Amino acid sequence: MNISFDMMEDKVEFFEATNLKDLEKQIQAQIDLNKSILLSVHSVSHQMYVSEDGRRLYSAVVHFKNKKA
Repeated sequence: MNISFDMMEDKVEFFEATNLKDLEKQIQAQIDLNKSILLSVHSVSHQMYVSEDGRRLYSAVVHFKNKKA
């Protein structure tokens, strides 16, 4: 039986929270986790949405890429 492991090159993750502090915590936790598989942040995109009743929803997309030595 042959087992081969390929390095993950790219990973895109989506985050959502009702306030910026929670969104930042979620992203930071995932950054720390992805460091163990040698991925670093390549880009971040974020948005805020305000519903009709005034509630805010923050979202972010984080693109992780393999660290090239």
